[in-house]
Amino acid sequence: MAAEWHPVRQSRTHELVLESIEQRVLSGDLKAGDRLPPERELAPVLGVSRSALREALRVLETIGVLSAQAGRGPDSGARMVRNPDDALGRLLRLHFALGSYTLEDMLEARVVLERSSFEAAARNASKEQLAELGDLVAAMERPGTGVERFNDLDTRFHVLVARASGNQLTSTLTSAVRESVRPLILRALETAEDWPAAAAALAAEHAELLRLVRAGEGEAAAALAERHIRGFHGGLVADTPPGD
Repeated sequence: MAAEWHPVRQSRTHELVLESIEQRVLSGDLKAGDRLPPERELAPVLGVSRSALREALRVLETIGVLSAQAGRGPDSGARMVRNPDDALGRLLRLHFALGSYTLEDMLEARVVLERSSFEAAARNASKEQLAELGDLVAAMERPGTGVERFNDLDTRFHVLVARASGNQLTSTLTSAVRESVRPLILRALETAEDWPAAAAALAAEHAELLRLVRAGEGEAAAALAERHIRGFHGGLVADTPPGD
């Protein structure tokens, strides 16, 4: 396999290494599960230093397409993987924090994604997924559930509905968007004047969303999901001064 690799230009070396690996993925020469040659073999074949190669591999780890394990065992070395959820969520959170996207952008993205998710989940959710959603709602309804715990349950509920839609890309994007606004939602929940009442109202909305999904009423579930998101997330937009 090492003989198939070719030297790259020396300017911006690690980016050129990334381009070389990307080209092999796009051409189908590298697939998920494939192992890269050891650094000591790959670096000279590419005509780069091992430090430049390591920098490129770190970037690939960050974006969730490479897993690197130190050592000499069967799992050691760098292997191509499919792990987009955490990586995409991390990148989106950073861009959101840096102002690349506004709260309005995130609101509209959530509405589009989650309307699709709830409508599809009403058709495709498995018994196991419906049972897990029921457990999450029951935990939300439990008296004394704290703000941070409730926010975690809320996030897991929406991400699981997206997964139950049967569309992996929708699931990944929904998870990334919801995780990006998690800190803002948490702060908003923490400022609720009457948290027990707010928690009960939000739990009731989630219970009704689940009832509609279970009943196969996709359009009604999608409409309620939009009202649910605009009602709470929309409040975050209204309460955020321009430029924040």
